[in-house]
Amino acid sequence: IINLLMRFYELNNGKITIDNLDTRAMSRQDLRTTFGMVLQDTWLFNGKIKDNIAYGKNGATDEEIFSAAKTARADHFIRTLPDGYETVLNEEASNISQGQKQLITIARAVLADPPIMILDEATSSVDTRTELLIQQAMTRLMEGRTSFVIAHRLSTIQGADLILVMDQGKVIEQGTHEQLIEEKGLYADLYNSQFSDKPAG
Repeated sequence: IINLLMRFYELNNGKITIDNLDTRAMSRQDLRTTFGMVLQDTWLFNGKIKDNIAYGKNGATDEEIFSAAKTARADHFIRTLPDGYETVLNEEASNISQGQKQLITIARAVLADPPIMILDEATSSVDTRTELLIQQAMTRLMEGRTSFVIAHRLSTIQGADLILVMDQGKVIEQGTHEQLIEEKGLYADLYNSQFSDKPAG
């Protein structure tokens, strides 16, 4: 679905519209700048943390960078580093944790301020405390914009307006969290296996 949205694949039939404009009528560059992405595999380059965040917006000011980092819950940990925002990430960015990398990529997306967000398994490889920070940051990031959230941890999508349950590349269920729990299908099974100590309601 994401590949179709971003036109990495072209549609065989039907159409995708954004504000009533067929995405095929848009240049790929215009289409892709409409989307911000926070992926499971973080991408950071060898350089200052400040520059990694600023990559989200040409000509970003320091104030905009700091504000984006605060929204993304990244400001605190960055300021505790010996060189703060001037800290240079090494080639693999292994001098910060996986969760910290994720918060920086969220800050970058906040700074870019796209109308549509794609969040792909953004909390998959972090500890519980960092997951909470990332979820708070993602909630802020999604405010006032359309968001596509890909998740196996169902806690991240319970409040969605529409949940699509995919199996083998096909949509097999769709609805709100409450509707899907009532259907007692695959989604309900997944939810109950993840929250077996809580009532499913």
